[in-house]
Amino acid sequence: MLRAFWALLAGFAAVMAVVLGVRGLLLWLAPGMAEMEQHPGTGFTVVNVGSSLLAGTAGGYVTAMVGRANPMVHVLALGIAVLALSALSALQSHGKQPIWYQLVQVAISPLGVLAGGLLRLRVLGIL
Repeated sequence: MLRAFWALLAGFAAVMAVVLGVRGLLLWLAPGMAEMEQHPGTGFTVVNVGSSLLAGTAGGYVTAMVGRANPMVHVLALGIAVLALSALSALQSHGKQPIWYQLVQVAISPLGVLAGGLLRLRVLGIL
């Protein structure tokens, strides 16, 4: 039980570290990013979706690495938690961004978590 908690916590910490790191880098490189969030352009959209995918993949990989006994169960649990948090975030920003963009943001992180878990299994030679 404790191993499952640590696996989920480590995966979530990896997701947050990548998200905050990319966001901090973007704020440093492009100080006017807050205005771009209201009306995302192509470059902003690609970077934001790519960083969400990267963050999810890192979280899934770390979760599968820490939760060695049953890695995919832990990865799926993290994916559900990330999906719920993404949906809450989309509800909070309702009307501020296009609906297609919000739907992509909700879907991409959990898919990244799954990809990260599968990548870890591939590295271990299980897949």
